Amino acid sequence: MSLIRQRLRFWITTIVMGVAFAVLMVRLASLHLGTNESLRQRVTRARTVRQTMRVGRGRILDRHGRILAMDLILHDVCADPAALLREGHHEFIGARLALMLQLEPAMVVGRLSQAGRRYVRLRRAVPDEELRAVEAMKFPHVWFEPASVRSYPYGGTACHVVGFSNVEGVGGAGIEQQFDRYLRGREGLRISEQDGLGRELYGRRLLEIAAQEGADVHLTLDLDLQEMVEAALDEALPGSGAVGGWVIVQRVRTGEILAMASRPYYDLNAYGRAPEDRRLNRAIGYVYEPGSTFKVAVIAAALDAGVVRPDQVFDCENGLWHYRGKSLRDYHPHGRLTVADILKKSSNIGAAKIALELGEVRVEEALRRFGFGRRTGVEIPGEEAGILHPRSRWTSISLTRIAMGHEVGVTSLQMLNALCAIANDGFLLRPTIVSRVTDPRGRVFRETAPEVLDRPLSAAGARRICALLERVTEPGGTGTKAAVPGFRVAGKTGTAQKPIPGGYSDDRNIASFVGVLPADRPEIGIIVVLDEPQPLRTGGAAAAPIFSTIAQRAVRHLGISPDGPPRVIDPTIEYSPPAFPESNRDSGQSL
Repeated sequence: MSLIRQRLRFWITTIVMGVAFAVLMVRLASLHLGTNESLRQRVTRARTVRQTMRVGRGRILDRHGRILAMDLILHDVCADPAALLREGHHEFIGARLALMLQLEPAMVVGRLSQAGRRYVRLRRAVPDEELRAVEAMKFPHVWFEPASVRSYPYGGTACHVVGFSNVEGVGGAGIEQQFDRYLRGREGLRISEQDGLGRELYGRRLLEIAAQEGADVHLTLDLDLQEMVEAALDEALPGSGAVGGWVIVQRVRTGEILAMASRPYYDLNAYGRAPEDRRLNRAIGYVYEPGSTFKVAVIAAALDAGVVRPDQVFDCENGLWHYRGKSLRDYHPHGRLTVADILKKSSNIGAAKIALELGEVRVEEALRRFGFGRRTGVEIPGEEAGILHPRSRWTSISLTRIAMGHEVGVTSLQMLNALCAIANDGFLLRPTIVSRVTDPRGRVFRETAPEVLDRPLSAAGARRICALLERVTEPGGTGTKAAVPGFRVAGKTGTAQKPIPGGYSDDRNIASFVGVLPADRPEIGIIVVLDEPQPLRTGGAAAAPIFSTIAQRAVRHLGISPDGPPRVIDPTIEYSPPAFPESNRDSGQSL
C-alpha cells in the first residue's frame, strides 16, 4: 500500500510539473513570438521619463551694458537624517553645520533628528566661500545641490526700476515683473526611456524640445548718473527733514529716462525683508497735487491760443482775491503783474485769472493733451493715471484752483513729461525706460523708438513759454537756487499743501522743482520732489538746490555744453498750431 501511494504521488507530481512546464513554455513562446502590444505599452510607460530642462533667467542691463540683475549658480546644503541618526553623528554634525552656515543649532539638529527622513535641505544658496569650508569637512551623508539664484550686483541702486523675482523665478516688481515673459525664457522638455539602472536609452528618445534661454532687457538708465542722483538725494534728505523724495532725469528729444530714484528704498538682494511702503516707486506711483508747477501748462495753453500776451498785465489784488464767495491768496502779495511776471513770481491769483480768460473747455482740452489724467505708458508696473476730473464735475471755482495745481493729481513723471513736451517744440513723447530686448546671442527682437503721443503746443508757443520759464531762476524769481553756473535753466517751483479731511494741512506739503537745460536747446529735463520737508517747505527753498546739484553733475557726466548750435526743426514733421475749440469764456466771469 505504501508503494502504491509513493507511485501515485510520483505521477501526480510529474503531471503537475509537466503541466506547469507546458504552460510556462506556451507563455514564453507567446511573449517572444506574439505582439503583446498592451504589455509592451505598460513596460514602455513604466520606463518612460519626462525631464523638464530649466534655463537661466535673462539679464537686466543699463544703457552701457552694465549688469543690474543676473542669475548666479550657487548650491544648497542637503543631508540624509536617517543615515546620520543610524550612525549617531546627527548632533555633532548638526552643531558644526549650524556654526558654519550661521544657522540656529537647535533647528539644524532638530531637522537631522527625523528618523523617517532621507532628505532635508538645510540652507539654500550658500555663498561659495562658506560652501568650500563645509565641503572641506567632508561630512558623511551631507551633499550639495546646484541652485540658480537671482543676484543684483548693485543692491538697492535703481531698485524701484529693476524690481525683483521671487524664489520661483517669477518677476514680482519693476522690470522683472513687466518683462517677465521675456526674461524667464522657455523651459525645454525631454521624453525618453531608461534601462533598469535608470540610465537613458539615447536611441529611444521620444521627444526633445530645446530650452529657450531668457532674453536680456537693456534699459535707458545710465548707471553712473543713477548713482549720482541717488547720492544727491541721500545727501540732501537728512537735512531737509522730508519723509521721502524722488527724482527723474529724462532726455527731452527721445523721452528716454536716464535716472529714476525714490526714497525710501530697499536692497533687492533682501527684498523679502523690505516693508511694502519702501517698495513703492513714488516717481510713478505716488499721486499728489502739484501746486505751482502746474501753472506752466495752463499759462502755456493761454499764450499759445493767443488769449493772453507775455506783456499783458493782470491785477493780482495785493495777495488776496475774493471770487465766487471764496478767497484765493498768494504766498507773497503782488499788485499788477505781467503774464511773464505771474509765471516768474508764481502768483496764484494771476494764474487763476489767466485760466478764466482761457475758459473751462480749452483748459481741460490743453491739460489732457499734455497727458494729465492718463498713464504715460512707461514700461514699469505700478504707474498711476493721476486725477483730472471731467468738466462736468468741476465746481464754479474749480478753474481758478486747477490753474494753481489744486483739485488735480499728478505723478512726477507726468509733470516732467509735460515740461519736456514744451522743451521739445510742443511734442509730447511717451517716456521710455527700455531701449531694447535681445536674445542671448545679441539679436534684437524688440526695440523702442521715440513715440509722439500728442502736440499740445505749437513750436512758437513752446519756445515762448520756455523763454519765460528761464526767468524763474533769475534774480527775483522763485527758483533762483535751481540755477546752474554757465547754463540757462527753464523751470518752475511748486509748493502744494497736502489735502487732509476738511481742507489742507498748514504744516505738511509737497515741494518740487521741475526744469530743463540748456534752456535755448534743451537736452535733459529733471524733476525733484520732496514729501513734507521741514522747516524749509517751499519748492524754491527745499527742492531747487537739489535740482541744481543733480543738474551740475548730469551735464558734466553727459558732456552737455552750455553753448551750442540753435535748435533745428525737423522738416519731415508738420509744425502746425494745436487745434483748440472755439472760445468758451464763461459767462459772468470778469477780471
